[in-house]
Amino acid sequence: MDHETFPSTHLAPGPLSGDDAIDWAVSPGLVGYETALQTMQERVQLIAEGRARELIWLLEHPPLYSAGTSAKAADLLDPHRFPVHWTGRGGELTYHGPGQRVVYVMLDLKRRFGGDIRAFVGLLEQWVIRTLADFGIKGETRPGRVGVWVQKRGERGAEAKIAAIGVRVRRGISFHGLSLNVAPELAHYDGIVACGLSGFGVTSLAELGTAAHMKDVDISLRRAFEALVRPVAPGSAPASSDNERAAPRAR
Repeated sequence: MDHETFPSTHLAPGPLSGDDAIDWAVSPGLVGYETALQTMQERVQLIAEGRARELIWLLEHPPLYSAGTSAKAADLLDPHRFPVHWTGRGGELTYHGPGQRVVYVMLDLKRRFGGDIRAFVGLLEQWVIRTLADFGIKGETRPGRVGVWVQKRGERGAEAKIAAIGVRVRRGISFHGLSLNVAPELAHYDGIVACGLSGFGVTSLAELGTAAHMKDVDISLRRAFEALVRPVAPGSAPASSDNERAAPRAR
C-alpha cells in the first residue's frame, strides 16, 4: 500500500517473510474516527483481493465514544460530551482519546486461525497481557467480562479495565481491534457505562504508577505480537468469504 494512504505515517514490515509478512504503521498526532474506519475498510478489501499485506496500525483518536453492535442507548450517560460513533464492531460502548494506544488489526483469519474468531480474540487478549508484563503489570481476563483487567493500586480486591477489545470480520479479514490505556484522561469515561459493565472502573498505565511513553508501549506491543503470531501454514488459501460479522461478545 502506498504511504499516501497513511499521511505522515511510517510503514514497516514485520520479521515474517514472503506471504507471512505483516506491515506495521504508526500514525503521529490524532486520527479522526471516520478516516480510520474508511482506511481500514479499504485495506481489508485489498488484503482480501491479495493486493496488500496484512496490517497492524497503531494510532490515537481525538476524544470520542465508540458504540459496538451490543451497545445500549441507556449506557450513553452523556451523549453530548463527545462525538458518538455507532459502528459495526463487536462489543458495547467505549472511549477513545489522546493517551490511549489504539491498535487496529487487519489479519487474514482464515490463513492464520483457520477462521476461528475466538482463537483470534484470545490472541488479542494474550497480546495485551504480555505487553503489560513488560511494565510489571499483571493483566488478566475474567469470564463474562470483556477486556483485560488489572488490580487497582491501594484497593484490595478491586479490579479495573485497562484494555478493551472489539473486532469485526469481513471476507475473512479482521479489522478494528484493541485499545490500551497508557495515559488518557480517565474522567472522560464518565459519560458512558464502559463496555456495559457498571460497578467496575477503568485504569491506565499512568494511574498504576507506570510512566511509560507511547513509543515504549509500541515497542512492547510489537515484541509481544511477534512472540504470539502464528505463521501462515504452507499452501493456505486466502480468505474468500463475503460474510461479515462481529466477534462474539467483542471481548
